[in-house]
Amino acid sequence: MLLWGSGTAGPRWWLTLLLVACAARASEITFELPDNAKQCFYEEIVQGTKCTLEFQVITGGHYDVDCRLEGPDGAVLYKEMKKQYDSFTFTASRNGTYKFCFSNDFSTFTHKTVYFDFQVGEDPPLFPSENRATALTQMESACVSIHEALKSVIDYQTHFRLREAQSRSRAEDLNTRVAYWSIGEAITLLVVSIGQVFLLKSFFSDKRTMITHVGS
Repeated sequence: MLLWGSGTAGPRWWLTLLLVACAARASEITFELPDNAKQCFYEEIVQGTKCTLEFQVITGGHYDVDCRLEGPDGAVLYKEMKKQYDSFTFTASRNGTYKFCFSNDFSTFTHKTVYFDFQVGEDPPLFPSENRATALTQMESACVSIHEALKSVIDYQTHFRLREAQSRSRAEDLNTRVAYWSIGEAITLLVVSIGQVFLLKSFFSDKRTMITHVGS
C-alpha cells in the first residue's frame, strides 16, 4: 500500500511522520495538525476496490477538523466541515490516485492531533479454499470465527485507546485550568489581604494625626 502526505508543515516534521508510517506498515496514522494548516495524503487504488476512511480528532480545541476526499479526476467524493469523527465507505470508480485532506484552517492558535484509518480492499480469505463449493471443516470454521473475533477485538482496542487518549487530554486540560484558577485566587487573596492591611493602617494614621492636631 502506497501512502504519503503533503502539507504546510516543515520537512523535518514530515520526515518523522513518514518514518512512523513506514515502520507501522499500515494505513493507521496519528499525526499533529498545526493551526492554519492543511495536510493531504494520497493512495493508489484500483478500480472496483472497496475502501473505508475513518478518522477522529484526539486532542485540540473543540476536537474538530475539516475532511475532504477527492477522486483521480478531482471529483469530491466526501466533504465534511468541523467534524470530531466520521467514517466513509466507497468503491473506487476508476484507477488512479485518490486524495484525502485534513484541514485546520479555521483554527488560529490551536493545533490538533488527528487519527485516521484508511482501509483499501478486503482481507484475503484465511484459507485458500475458503470460497470453495464444499463446506469448511469444523476446524476451519472455528479458525475463521476466531480470526473474525480477533479482528473485532483489534478494532475495539483501537477505539478504546483513542477514547483513553482523548479523555486524558481533556483531564490534563481541566487540571491545567484548575491550577491556573487556584493561582489566580491565591494572588487575588494576597492582594486583598495586603490592601486591607494598608487600609487599616491608614485609618489609625489619620486618628494619630487628628489627636496630634487637637493636642497642639
